[in-house]
Amino acid sequence: MIFSIIMLITSLLCAVAIVRELRRKNFFAVGFAGISFVVFGWFAVATIISIVTTGGGAPVAH
Repeated sequence: MIFSIIMLITSLLCAVAIVRELRRKNFFAVGFAGISFVVFGWFAVATIISIVTTGGGAPVAH
């Protein structure tokens, strides 16, 4: 759960970076922050959904 919260905070910081760099017109940084936002946000949401639906964050070996 802690890992998903850290990834969620990272994706929120990437969203702030997107807005800040759009104002500066630094499009390379906007692209990098956008890709980071999508990747970290997707993993955070997927991890939280996994924790809620299965009751645990990591899959267990059978």
